[in-house]
Formats: sequence, C-alpha cells, structure tokens
Amino acid sequence: QVQLVESGGGLVQAGGSLRLSCVASGRAFSSYGMAWFRQYPGKEREFVAAVSSSGYIRRYAESVQGRFTFSRDNAKNTQYLEMNNLKPEDTAVYFCAAAAASWGGTTHSGYISWGQGTQVTVSS
Repeated sequence: QVQLVESGGGLVQAGGSLRLSCVASGRAFSSYGMAWFRQYPGKEREFVAAVSSSGYIRRYAESVQGRFTFSRDNAKNTQYLEMNNLKPEDTAVYFCAAAAASWGGTTHSGYISWGQGTQVTVSS
C-alpha cells in the first residue's frame, strides 16, 4: 500500500502559478505510475495528468495541456504538478494518486491509492 500526502495548494489570481507536491511512502516509488486528478463540488474526479513509473509516458487533459507540467523525482519519492497561467475554472480539490502498475492510465479506476487532496482556488 502507498501513502500519499499532497501540499502546495492555495489561493492565486488568474494568470498566476502554483506547484503542487505529493510525497509517497510505502511501496518502491519508482515501480508505479502516478497521476493527478481534480474534483469540483458535487462532481466526480476528473483526470488532470499522469506519468508512468519511468517518466517516459505522460498524458495531460486537454484543458491543462501546455499550462501544467507533471514531473516526478524518484530519488525523493515525490511528484510535482507545476501549474501556470491558472484560470478560475482550475479551482478544485487536487488529488495525487498511485497506480497498481507501472502505468495507471487516465481514469481513476487505474489507481489504488489516493492522497487527502489539496484545495486550489483561482480568483478572477
């Protein structure tokens, strides 16, 4: 089992930037794929970005493509989501997730461990 702890959320003006971090413990970090999802009130979690265990496969939601960058540092058991040019519609709770295998895909069914979430609020 993997334990995940996110940090870095907060309040930012539109056009600003934030970097989310997610520290993992438990299973060997380099062995599983990771992802970020976000959730709006009353909605299901939606895919934001994913990366394979090696870092070679990356996928982004169309809505964040070109603005968000997902990276992972296997030596620090940490993944990051660099968010630039933030928009009010990016306001949500962001969750990091760990897959059961080296690649978890772009749907939440591919992930077995979740962090507690961190709030991102973008003001207009």
